[in-house]
Amino acid sequence: MAEKPVKEQPAAWRYCGSQIKLWREEAGVSRQALADEAAYNVEYVKSMEMGRRKATMTLLQVADQMCGARGKLVAGHEYLKPEPFPARSQEYMEIEKKAIVVHDYAFGLIPGLLQIEEYAYSQISTRCPPLDDDTVAERVRHRLSRQEALRKRPTTMFGFVIHEVALRSNIGGRKVMKRQLEHLIEVSELRNVTVQILPFGRCDSLALNGPFVLLETAEHERFAYVESPETSALHADPDKVSNLAQAHGMIRMQALSVEESAAFIRKVAAEL
Repeated sequence: MAEKPVKEQPAAWRYCGSQIKLWREEAGVSRQALADEAAYNVEYVKSMEMGRRKATMTLLQVADQMCGARGKLVAGHEYLKPEPFPARSQEYMEIEKKAIVVHDYAFGLIPGLLQIEEYAYSQISTRCPPLDDDTVAERVRHRLSRQEALRKRPTTMFGFVIHEVALRSNIGGRKVMKRQLEHLIEVSELRNVTVQILPFGRCDSLALNGPFVLLETAEHERFAYVESPETSALHADPDKVSNLAQAHGMIRMQALSVEESAAFIRKVAAEL
């Protein structure tokens, strides 16, 4: 019976695995011989050829040499790198890069643009179902690289309203949260960044509906982005964007001032 790849795995894994198998069979190299040369268990190699596992650089290099592929198999490694963010977020990320105004209302979690590395790692690595180590590392790296915009784009306005629950979520443990809160105060001192806290009990009818982001581009196009753990939506419809902008306005009016928010964050940090 013909071997079938596991459909739920990434297409790049399955394609790369099938290429290893095709080159190996064309060259008359047995799977056992390839496994021995790469110092892998033969079942491990079989899993990579079937696309159940991501082909490693070691296997690609050994297969390339044994099968005379002259770099064609090794070249496949570039396409096996994990995506820096879920596919459903890609369009938003492109707009965020060009935005001149970003208003982020955060509920439950500190916004990605404000997360320290340990906090980001704890959040991303504890997803369910879990991500593989390479994907976690790539997403953490990309999240931190996004934050360069806060300092490199001083004419872009970044406004954050963070619900108190995010300050008390204890992501990564007390030490991580303390450093995270201290980082919020540090970033809020940038002249193009404002951080406001919405305490418990304020604007609950709107605040508890969940997080969203409002964006404006240099062409004055306006977008709204709403995300949950399993789905997201990027809205360009003026009515939808306007509705969320009105909600944001109400939330922001009931949030603490920038100065009050800094004092509030310091108070919560001191309690950790």
